Amino acid sequence: MKKMTSMVVAAMALSVTSLTAFASGNVEHGKAIVEKNNCSACHGKDFNSPIDPSYPRLAGQHEDYLVQALKGYQRGVDGPNGRGNATMGAQAKVLSHEDILDVAAYLHSLPGSLVLKK
Repeated sequence: MKKMTSMVVAAMALSVTSLTAFASGNVEHGKAIVEKNNCSACHGKDFNSPIDPSYPRLAGQHEDYLVQALKGYQRGVDGPNGRGNATMGAQAKVLSHEDILDVAAYLHSLPGSLVLKK
């Protein structure tokens, strides 16, 4: 019984740790980072109208996608699941893990024009 209780407690601790790894960031801090880095210069003032149609619309985008994209830019094209773009690479490299979560939370909170088909 004692062994079973220990296993249940360990499983619960692992579950809580897993949930906090995907917790949302701080929207206000994310807004400050986005403004400081002038992200709207390319992605548009509302983050829904980029200056070039090949640039992504970020407003309303899924947080987990934004986190993975920014981490990919940090790793660069040679890293696992990395992304290659000189501008975005330079922007992402200076961000901490918390900064990335905050930026993703802020952009996700904005009204977007993304359409999901079911």
